[in-house]
Amino acid sequence: MATNVSPVPASSSTSEGRPLRLGLVGNGNRGVIARTAVEADAAATVVAVADPHPRAQARAVERFGADVAVHEDVTGLLEHRLDAAFVTSLDHQHADHAITLLEAGVDVFVDKPMATTVADADRMLRTARESGSRLYVGHNMRHMPVIGLMRQLIAEGRIGQVKAVWCRYFVGDGGDRFFKDWHAERSNVNSLLLQKGAHDIDVIHWFADGYTRRVSAMGSLTVYGEVADRADHSGQMVTEWLDREKNWPPLAQRGLNPVIDVEDLSMMTMQLDNGVYATYSECHYAPDYWRNYTVIGTEGRIENFGIGDDGVVRLWNRRSEFLEHGHEEFPIPTAPGGHHGADPSLLREFLAFVRTGAPTRTSVVAAREAVATAATATTSMRTDSSAIDVPPLDPALRDYFDAGQPR
Repeated sequence: MATNVSPVPASSSTSEGRPLRLGLVGNGNRGVIARTAVEADAAATVVAVADPHPRAQARAVERFGADVAVHEDVTGLLEHRLDAAFVTSLDHQHADHAITLLEAGVDVFVDKPMATTVADADRMLRTARESGSRLYVGHNMRHMPVIGLMRQLIAEGRIGQVKAVWCRYFVGDGGDRFFKDWHAERSNVNSLLLQKGAHDIDVIHWFADGYTRRVSAMGSLTVYGEVADRADHSGQMVTEWLDREKNWPPLAQRGLNPVIDVEDLSMMTMQLDNGVYATYSECHYAPDYWRNYTVIGTEGRIENFGIGDDGVVRLWNRRSEFLEHGHEEFPIPTAPGGHHGADPSLLREFLAFVRTGAPTRTSVVAAREAVATAATATTSMRTDSSAIDVPPLDPALRDYFDAGQPR
């Protein structure tokens, strides 16, 4: 499993530090990452935005200035000689929007999950290889200090050889963030195992240094299906209705999406290609909002408590009864910026990749494997929960992306 791509020599047209002309498809809540990118790089400018919603079009001027060109459709961006574009549209639209840009010679940053089906993910990879345009997937958690710290402890051999990884995701704002808009519909996201779980599956794969080859899952709509109060929030953003105090407890929620057919509780078990086993559980009505990872090896285990600089990672490497603080405790480092510093770091990496083909901490192959694992788990969850093989990636595509997308 490759965790970094190889460097590619810079061409005269992608020299380091040169001005970049950027586009954006989908100017909703995650569209802010394009603004974060230009704030982190003074030599980059968002020159065009595509979004069909009038409020999102007005928001483009607020975010990027009066000179930004605004279009209703991704094809409008092709008029502007873009170097790269951000795709932050609805999840099921990622593939078509990214492919349109890649085929036009535009490098693409696509928000996670890169797609909602294995077929779409593979279609994106094939297009990037055939076009020579660079593809990058925004798995920002690889840039979070807590994940970097745990990865470092594993790499240093502090727990021996990894054998098991467990992740519990308490989605404390789940009712607000994922059940009041398009996220609540299978037609848009497939399942929340992709929308949210793709992050954690990618981290599990990174910690274990392997990819899932067989998966089973269970889950259901256990709470939010009981809430009868529904409303259409089309064109709005989550910040307009999110309220942690008012919208609690979960059954007191109001204004849920008219259609809700995704699960609010999901649990999956994974068998990786290197013998590691993993579990992932996701609950969208927990009172607290954070992720907990446990990694167990042949010589110990590590576990995070909190995900920001107010939290710690604890290490147990000797036999004991209950030992609250472990045998060693490591503070989670501080980093400025969104998602505990991950967003600006991720976006600087992407812009450097566009300019020079520089190595990346993220991996397109790993992003595809996260989608394949989550989509296969969704099939298991919605049938008889039996174990299903994850479709393998074409070896030629794997080799191309692991080599750094040379062009």
